Amino acid sequence: MLDTEVESLPASELLEQIDPWMGVPYRSGGTSKSGVDCSAFTMQVLDQCCGRKLPRTSKQQYAVCEPADLSTLLSGDLLFFATRGKTVSHVGIYLGNGKFAHASVSSGVTVSDMSDPYYQKRFISAGRIPVASAQ
Repeated sequence: MLDTEVESLPASELLEQIDPWMGVPYRSGGTSKSGVDCSAFTMQVLDQCCGRKLPRTSKQQYAVCEPADLSTLLSGDLLFFATRGKTVSHVGIYLGNGKFAHASVSSGVTVSDMSDPYYQKRFISAGRIPVASAQ
């Protein structure tokens, strides 16, 4: 799925937390494995995996993150997109190798490539959760 050897992937704990969510359908406002939206997915996975506490919405998550340069992205960083209008309306978790996990309206929880023209056109920023949020 990530076009790389599993053994060489960073943050296997992160991948272990994402795996049970794969294929869960998208539901606006959803917070469970019967249906989840993008920000609830990132909030729950990063809390379960890494103890990182995030606010509930993609805009709030964007506001608490420190900007991260694409050349220095780490597994677990967040990617923010404008899928409706010009402000942040979607968030995903960077996995490495240009891939990110997110709850997509069309596919549910899935892994996408940052080079996909749809996401390239709508990309706003990458963000790193401050250490203070990892308590």
